[in-house]
Amino acid sequence: MEWRVWATVLIVALTIGGVAVGRWPGLRVDRAGMTLIGAALLLAIGALSLEEAYAAIDMGTIILLLSMMVINSYLYLAGFFGAVTRRVVHIARGPRTLLALIILASGVLAALFLNDTIVLMLTPIILDTTRALKRSPLPYLLGLATAANVGSMATLTGNPQNIIIGGLSHIGYVEFAQPLILPALLSLGICWLVIVLVYREEMRGPAFSVPDMVRTATLRPLLRKSLLVIGVMLLLFLLGVPIPLAALLAAATLLATRRIRPDRVWKSIDWTLLLFFAALFVVTHALETQGLSERLFHILVPLAQAGLIPFGLVTVLFSNLISNVPAVLLLQGLIPAFAETQRAWLMLAATATLAGNLTLLGSVANLIMAELAGRWGVRITFFDYLRVGVPVTVLSLTVTMLLI
Repeated sequence: MEWRVWATVLIVALTIGGVAVGRWPGLRVDRAGMTLIGAALLLAIGALSLEEAYAAIDMGTIILLLSMMVINSYLYLAGFFGAVTRRVVHIARGPRTLLALIILASGVLAALFLNDTIVLMLTPIILDTTRALKRSPLPYLLGLATAANVGSMATLTGNPQNIIIGGLSHIGYVEFAQPLILPALLSLGICWLVIVLVYREEMRGPAFSVPDMVRTATLRPLLRKSLLVIGVMLLLFLLGVPIPLAALLAAATLLATRRIRPDRVWKSIDWTLLLFFAALFVVTHALETQGLSERLFHILVPLAQAGLIPFGLVTVLFSNLISNVPAVLLLQGLIPAFAETQRAWLMLAATATLAGNLTLLGSVANLIMAELAGRWGVRITFFDYLRVGVPVTVLSLTVTMLLI
């Protein structure tokens, strides 16, 4: 191989390795910075041209991510997430029921919206709730994170890797969701069962009285408008309107309001996440322009002949080595080798998502939960998460791969 190919391999490896670990030793660079630096270096050595870099960015994915962030921001400002949690707490009368309702609520909300933003919105509310109830927050936070990951598996808008797969596969919203709803529901049950078994003492606690708590302001006119707009967006999904377009129309409709200053919405947008994905598209595309994706395909193509389950297991491995989004971008080249390509896309989506529950570092949602908990003085160690993450991942993957 010529020097440019070797340099491409080195830059991509350092970039994706840094993304997986979360840092580069001795440097203060976040994941978005790493991918941007990696993309700049690849352009500098001529691994791909500016035109190829522009073409590599999937604008459908970027538009959908941005639109969902805008929608989530309006739901938060309207008090939707606080209202849901308040209802959950008042229905629950004991720790097991509270855990079950948190898992169900976070799973369903993550399926409809982005799992990362659901965890971002609900973590402080759960911390406040458990503090008022004088309960240990740990099992409920672990339930939130694992359920958000599991629930996000069921739809094309549940998480970033599914959004990417939707753009690459052109599978419809309903076609994608139908085979994955049952595995997702069963996996939510697995989350509850594992946490109840791991935290037996906390779950054996007596029934609790519900104090006044979670007093979040609800802007009813904005909430009604937001829910109406989301209902129309979901209807457009079902009617086959392109998902990025339907989400963009919904976001644009919400932005046309007299009640909320635009800067409050823009401040809540995770611009670094959008930058991260745009640059990551460029980094992984460099492998294709240098012929490395084709070589990887020839090495891994026997997996396609071995069946979907071996392919799913390799996806789990790659997702934990390099993170799920880069894994999806690298492994999607194997899909055409399968006789049933749609089933292969579903296997890629499901296993890349469920792999995120294995460790604390497995998904951005996990890290968001742990970071926010730390600000409240609640320390979640790598081992704390592992006790729940390993059995949840093994059991949910087994059920899901067999059903697919």
